[in-house]
Amino acid sequence: MANVLLVDPDEVARMAMGGIVARGGNRFAAVDSVAAAWKFIRRNVKVDIVFIELKLKGENGLALVQDLKADCLLRTIPLVVYTAHPDRDSVKKVLELRVQNFLVKPYREELVFAEISKARSEPWLEHYFEAGNPEWEPERLNAMLEKLSGALNEGQDSLAKRKAVEGKAQKPIVDWLKKLSAVADKTGAEGVVYCLDDLALRASAGKWPTGDENNDPLGLASRLIEAYLNPDTVPEDFMSEEEMKSDEEARERGYWETAFVEERCPLIGIDQIKREFDKITSCPIVESIAASFQMAANGRPTSLAPLLDLVHRDPSLSAEIFIAANRLKKDKEDKTFAIESTRMAVGLLGEMRLASLGLNFETVAERFFESGPHMDWPAFRMFQVATGRMAEFVCEYLEMPNLAPIAYTAGLMQDLGKMLLTRLHPFALPVIKDHAAQTGVALASAERLFLGCTTHDIALAYAEKQGLPSRFQSVFRWVNNPEAALKDEDLVAAVSLARELCRRKRVGCNGDTTFDETESLESTPEWKVLSKRVYLNFDMSKFERMAYAECLALKRELAGKLPKRSVA
Repeated sequence: MANVLLVDPDEVARMAMGGIVARGGNRFAAVDSVAAAWKFIRRNVKVDIVFIELKLKGENGLALVQDLKADCLLRTIPLVVYTAHPDRDSVKKVLELRVQNFLVKPYREELVFAEISKARSEPWLEHYFEAGNPEWEPERLNAMLEKLSGALNEGQDSLAKRKAVEGKAQKPIVDWLKKLSAVADKTGAEGVVYCLDDLALRASAGKWPTGDENNDPLGLASRLIEAYLNPDTVPEDFMSEEEMKSDEEARERGYWETAFVEERCPLIGIDQIKREFDKITSCPIVESIAASFQMAANGRPTSLAPLLDLVHRDPSLSAEIFIAANRLKKDKEDKTFAIESTRMAVGLLGEMRLASLGLNFETVAERFFESGPHMDWPAFRMFQVATGRMAEFVCEYLEMPNLAPIAYTAGLMQDLGKMLLTRLHPFALPVIKDHAAQTGVALASAERLFLGCTTHDIALAYAEKQGLPSRFQSVFRWVNNPEAALKDEDLVAAVSLARELCRRKRVGCNGDTTFDETESLESTPEWKVLSKRVYLNFDMSKFERMAYAECLALKRELAGKLPKRSVA
């Protein structure tokens, strides 16, 4: 695979050459001027071949050829000159500079492939590195080259600050260059020797390059060594969008993974997250769910049942629909009550508004929920749906039927903060989960360490900003500590108990640490709140048996082993 640079301002020519290069399995980049090409090549010395159009912006292509051929390090890069209208004088001048070839447009695929193949058969970079000292092992040679590269970088920084006085020799600089040249010679870095000897001659005459990004010979020599030592590394300017994204993700993942060891926690805080809310246009929704919604919400007057089913079973869709419906209500100056029913919200918005809403969804890739053998998107989604269903079960069993529908929706959405966090910082949740598991602490404690808050705090901040109904806000605020709830305590405790039941019976996974549970439900903070709702002769052991049986049935149903219940 070759790294091919085209210097041509014409967009059609770029598209044509890019297609040819890609069909040959090579990498491609393009610039439009001599100045841009000069910067590009010095930044990316791993250019295997350069195709140059004679007619460029500003200076013509001949000037670029002359500049490259005059450079002690870049003079051997394979150059192929192209033009649509050649003239005898130009052809003569170009060929006198000993370019690899001079061709006439339009591009012919077989000729382009032939030039690339010729360049790759004798890579120009390898000409600058011989075997070095035959008594040295390759590892020792490479180590010496790495040290030489570092010295060149340091020298470029320091010497750039010491401008040579025109016409006066710079003996300390000359001595330093000669010393480095001797080291380069021992390692077989012939190209670096050329560069250092040339600079020594200039310094002897009181001349020194400016040291800017377009004239940094020591930095260029260092990059030459790095390119030789790392032949498989792809220069960023030659990377595809997918590769660049992958590299960016690797850096962000490393930023989170090393935070605890490097004592950089917390990495963010709730104030930063609140500011980051402004970057997203909707409550984040997993890509596959968003796609299903967009397919169902086609804007035509059909049944709303498929949409209702999707919304009813997805926390992010529920949140987004509630936000939109309650805003619409507010716009109509209807403040009688907040919409907390998915059926009512979907009905109020209607097919047209739902279709429009689906066009602007913020999406999250399912892969960002993968962490360990038990945690992935299906397991996370199962936990959310199961928590909603168990919250509904708890309310019905404890004879709070009016609370059951809102308990389902609040239970479904109680982990909304994890969706928001994953959209804003995709690698945070897996790192936090792994840390909690390794140190044996609850997930909420690990969240506070890395985030300075919990994901429920994030959900609450988002709910307040977007105007989600207050009962949902109560659940986000107190679900980790239901005994502290100042209002909606029954709802908060029901959701908290449902979450505890699902966690104990491992109905899906929300990333929380799994502990060996020995205490009965009766001793949990959630039950201490709910116990005020029951009579003294309440059969707690029967309730536990029924609740655990419901968890197991849900686990089978949500895994697709039993038919699901219809939306109420």
